[in-house]
Amino acid sequence: MLKLTYTESSLYLECLTLSLEEWVAQRVILALRVGQSLCIEPSIASFLLPADLPGLEVLKAEVKRDDIEIITLCACDPEYIEVTLRGSWLLDSSTAVVGVFFTTMSEHSEFFLHKLWQEAQESSASVISE
Repeated sequence: MLKLTYTESSLYLECLTLSLEEWVAQRVILALRVGQSLCIEPSIASFLLPADLPGLEVLKAEVKRDDIEIITLCACDPEYIEVTLRGSWLLDSSTAVVGVFFTTMSEHSEFFLHKLWQEAQESSASVISE
């Protein structure tokens, strides 16, 4: 399962070993115990990857080969590829703007996408530090 957490200044992508059902059940139990309401709704989430990232062509081929409808790749400009995922948002309420996005696809695809995202973070951190 992939979990995306958006903050005001960044995005954090995690690859979790829990199944979607286990993770949602844990969140529901936590919400019940602390008296928090929850709203889960189908949605999409997007983030950018550098267009020159090694391995991106492999991801494109995998998406095309598997005809995965969960993930869409689109060149948004010469420097970046937009990755759009279909999944669900877990929110504190139906009017909340802060939440966690989650989706599931094949373990291989999840792992590979997470690896590419990590590489993009590392390369952007090295550019910032230079």
